[in-house]
Amino acid sequence: MRTIQFREAVAEAMSEEMRTDDSIYLMGEEVAEYNGAYKASKGMLDEFGADRVIDTPIAELGFAGIGVGSAMGGNRPIIEFMTFNFALVGIDQIINNAAKMRQMSGGQLNIPIVFRGPTASAGQLAATHSQAFESWFANCPGLKVVVPSNVYDAKGLLKTAIRDDDPVIFMESEQMYGDKGEVPEGEYTIPLGVADIKREGTDVTIVSFGKIIKEAYVAADELAEEGISCEVIDLRTIRPMDSAAIITSVKKTNRLVILEEAWPFGNVSTEIVYQVQAQAFDYLDAPIQKINTADTPAPYSPVLLEEWLPNKNDVIKAVKKVMYK
Repeated sequence: MRTIQFREAVAEAMSEEMRTDDSIYLMGEEVAEYNGAYKASKGMLDEFGADRVIDTPIAELGFAGIGVGSAMGGNRPIIEFMTFNFALVGIDQIINNAAKMRQMSGGQLNIPIVFRGPTASAGQLAATHSQAFESWFANCPGLKVVVPSNVYDAKGLLKTAIRDDDPVIFMESEQMYGDKGEVPEGEYTIPLGVADIKREGTDVTIVSFGKIIKEAYVAADELAEEGISCEVIDLRTIRPMDSAAIITSVKKTNRLVILEEAWPFGNVSTEIVYQVQAQAFDYLDAPIQKINTADTPAPYSPVLLEEWLPNKNDVIKAVKKVMYK
């Protein structure tokens, strides 16, 4: 095993796949000459050249459309958004073309494209740069949505996403690019749609994904000191969602807390709540608790931002609520 940074895992995944398939290329703002806005494509221009690592103007609608068109023509593009906040400029291409072309062409055209970049908050970046759109994209049939929470998953899931014949939304975090973790020396992939039980437990299930799951780990450690055993599940893939893993866990623990860095109305947590009450209602010993950001745009003030974001204390409070403690 090797210890590398999250950004290096992303670069390795893309580079390894590009070495085996000449139809794969990377396109986005500052991905080439600058080595990526977060250095997640460092060294790739030198290795693959300007034909396959392509800097673009600040025009997300344009280069998202170029990516979709080239995928229709047989290429396998990776389109990087500097953040997914900027993907809103190109969302027409993602939703109305990438996600629908296979059906609208009667199966004649696959769209093997990956849209990737940072999601959710990254410190004091204020309202228009701190948004989580996982549930927006997951709501659209035809798209797969992946949100890794660690270095190992980032590399394995991204390689799988690049090989997929359908469009994949691959959402990272600016605050995780410097995270370090172990990856194998050799080749490995992780299948989409398979959750990971990060911690076995018996008293309550905590489901989360992305960088906010770190708060669940801290909370679970502190709760263990009080004799409360938490099972922590990392979804990894939002769509397709591994509902079976959640249901199996809830049938064991009989309690569920969901932690998600997103606004509270109509999000990923909401879908999980529906699936559990539909498939495991009789196993629940307490109402499901879901933890989200405050129902406002993200504030700039550090004091307000701390209140806006979910944290370990919110998780501990929710767990104790379902435990009736």
